[in-house]
Parts: sequence; structure tokens; C-alpha cells
Amino acid sequence: MSIQIYNTLTRRKETFEPLDPERVTLYACGPTVYNYAHIGNARPAVIFDLLRQVLAHRFGQVVYARNITDIDDKINQAAADQGVGIDVIAERYTDAYHKDMDALGVQRPTIEPRATDHIDEIVAMIERLLTSGHAYQAEGHVLFDIDSFADYGGLSRRDRREMIAGARVDVAPFKKSPGDFVLWKPSDDEQPGWSSPWGRGRPGWHIECSAMSAAHLGPVIDIHGGGQDLIFPHHENEVAQSRCAHHSEVFARFWMHNGFVTVEKRKMSKSLGNTLTVHQLLKRWPGEALRYVLLSAHYRQPLDWSDGVLEQAVATLDRLYGLLRGHAVTKDAAMPDSTVIEALEDDLNTPTALAAINGLARQLGRAGEDERPALANRLRASAGLLNLLQQPPEHWFEQRQAETSIDEAAIDELIEQRKQARQARDFAEADRIRDELSSKGITIKDGPEGTQWEVASR
Repeated sequence: MSIQIYNTLTRRKETFEPLDPERVTLYACGPTVYNYAHIGNARPAVIFDLLRQVLAHRFGQVVYARNITDIDDKINQAAADQGVGIDVIAERYTDAYHKDMDALGVQRPTIEPRATDHIDEIVAMIERLLTSGHAYQAEGHVLFDIDSFADYGGLSRRDRREMIAGARVDVAPFKKSPGDFVLWKPSDDEQPGWSSPWGRGRPGWHIECSAMSAAHLGPVIDIHGGGQDLIFPHHENEVAQSRCAHHSEVFARFWMHNGFVTVEKRKMSKSLGNTLTVHQLLKRWPGEALRYVLLSAHYRQPLDWSDGVLEQAVATLDRLYGLLRGHAVTKDAAMPDSTVIEALEDDLNTPTALAAINGLARQLGRAGEDERPALANRLRASAGLLNLLQQPPEHWFEQRQAETSIDEAAIDELIEQRKQARQARDFAEADRIRDELSSKGITIKDGPEGTQWEVASR
């Protein structure tokens, strides 16, 4: 069976064949490192990590680039607020992102380019766009002229009015068209900047990915991935500037986009206070359980997050690891089950793959002693394609026991500290302690008889 991928560009499922079978190229948009990654940011990291695994199983070498956006107005603001350089913010949250993704079983990409390391490439690409008449200068800015590219809008399939309304950009008076987007913008003395033919400044967001992709994967790549929210304007703009800079008929042959993550049927937002960071979730739940939930829905569909689905994932992993306990990995490596392979090669159909893995587990539970070692190995190998069930069962259960053990004395001490903070009217400290307890899965209730606590349902 061949690999089938739903191509956002054509809006249909297509057979995937790489340009070069010896070197499959994959680019996915990575994090902007100004804060901890939320669970929505983790979904593409897990999905495209899985895609790389599936492609490698079929073709061998996959060159996978996932960038780090380390120059951005949000990073600038965080650095200004904390009185540090942007490099401090970027390093802090790049390190946090790596630790969080490691906990989710996400392997590092082949290449992890950073925008600040590619200023020369970005400037060179902008110069080509200016020379070819696809960009223009205005008031210290360099902008892409969308009217110069006849295929603009082909990826998102929006009409011009809808594109302008959805671009979320200030319609500056110096733009030829409201939809024109920034390639280079000036920096004042307080902002990070680099020298360029157009003065000291910094790149726009969209040009960064085009330059990094071309530098490491070439002007035409096999697959470009990212979240659904990036189709427009980010990916639409990448197509325009990349094709125009390289005079090519195509930039990415296949486009893949994952669906949104909601929290208990509501969109994550700061205003609702329901933005869940991986950093906080890992204090309460095993990383493998987070990964299992992220793979439980088809990547193109929305995924609703809740404690209930996490509890179900933990219970499922308890059962699967329980069946594997006592079965050491034998020297003869087992092949993954064909049903699992076929499901993953059919546009990453993870629900079907997980159902097949659970079916293998049921076979293992019913098998006789002579059959169990081979079935256990096949179960491990099949789950290994999704990077699940790869730790020794003893480690899983030791981790679970440590997570569920409660230090009552430590909790009582925190509650007493909170009581003293409230009496001193230090409500910020009292709230901090409440949040710390909550991160440990402890809920507290204040009443006439004092503060009572209990372990939140797991």
C-alpha cells in the first residue's frame, strides 16, 4: 500500500511520492519562544513527529526541519517587560519547549534552524524579490506586492476581500494594497535589529520560514506542515514569496494542517483563562498520556481536551503496560502489525491505529503462554510507530506510584502558609500557593471550620 496524504493545496487525499526517494523533505512550523508551549502548540509537534516516523519506515532518510522563531514582537515585549535581552527569553523558552516535547516523546527534528541565525539568507531572499518586482520599499519597510503574484490565495482559497479581512494587519497608508505583507521593518534604538540595505531593522515573520526552508531543504520541498490557523496568512504568504523568489511553479508539493485543540468544548484563550500549558499539565499527568490523547483523534479533526480524556488515557496505558509486564523484549525484533502500518499510511489515521493496538492487547490477554512473547513483541513494535509503550512497564508503574503518592504533611504546611498569607493580606502569595496545590492535583475549600483539601479526581 502507498502512503496517502490529504493535501490542503488540492483539498483531496493523494498518493505521496517524494521528489527524491533517498531524501524526503519535511518542514513544520515550530514555536515562537516567548512563553511556555500550550497543548495546542504540542499537537503539531506530535503529529509531524509521527509523520516523520511513518515516512522513515517507508522511505528511510527523512530530512525534517522544524524552526525556532526567536525574533518576534512578542519576544521583544517579554524581554522589555523583564529587562533582559531577547536572547535570554528565547533560550529560556526554547529549553522549556525541548523539555516539554521530550516528555511527550517528540524526537528532535533533523534540523532546528533559528531565525536569528539566518538573517543573511532572509536579506538575500528579499533582495531577489525586489529585483524581480515582487516587493517594494516604503517608509523604511520592504513589503511583498500580492498583486504581482497571480496565484495569491490558491492555498487558502479565499477571495481578496476575505483575505484582507483575515490578515489581521494594520492597513498602513504606505501599502499599495491592504493585503501586502511586511518582509522587513525598521527597528528603533530600543528594538532588536540588524543592518540591511534598507537600514537597521528586523524580518517579518513570514519570510523567516521561507528562507530557513530553502537554506536547509531546497527551493521545492515535499511536505510543509503546521496548524490549521497558519493556512492564512502565514502559509499563503510563504507560498507567494518562495515561488517568486525561486521562480518556481511550486514551493511545497503537499500541505498538511492539523485541527484545533479545544478545552471542554471551548476555544483556548487568555480571556477565558483556559490556556493549558504542557509545563503545567506535566505536573499532574504522565507525558505519555498527553501524547496518547493528542493521537486519539484524527489530526485533521478538532480535539477536545479534558481531565476525563486524560483519565481514560492513563487507564488505557495502565492496562497495556500491565499486559506487557513480565514480557522482556526478545532478540528477534518483531515487525509492526500490518493493520497499524496501513492505518498510519492512510493519512495518519491514528484512531484506527490505536484501535488495532488495543486489539493486539486483547489478543495478548487471551493468548496461551507459548504465544504471549511473540504477541508482546508485536504489540511493542506496533505501538513503537506511534512512540507509545516503549518504556519498561516497571518504569511506567513506578512513575504512576510516585505521582499518586500524597505527602500529607507537605500539603498541610502549604495550607498553613496560605492561611498566614491571607491573614497578612498578601493575597498574591495566597493565590500562588493555591495554584501550586492545584498543579499537584489538590483542591482546597475554605469554610467556617477552616480549609479542607482533597485529591482531584484522576
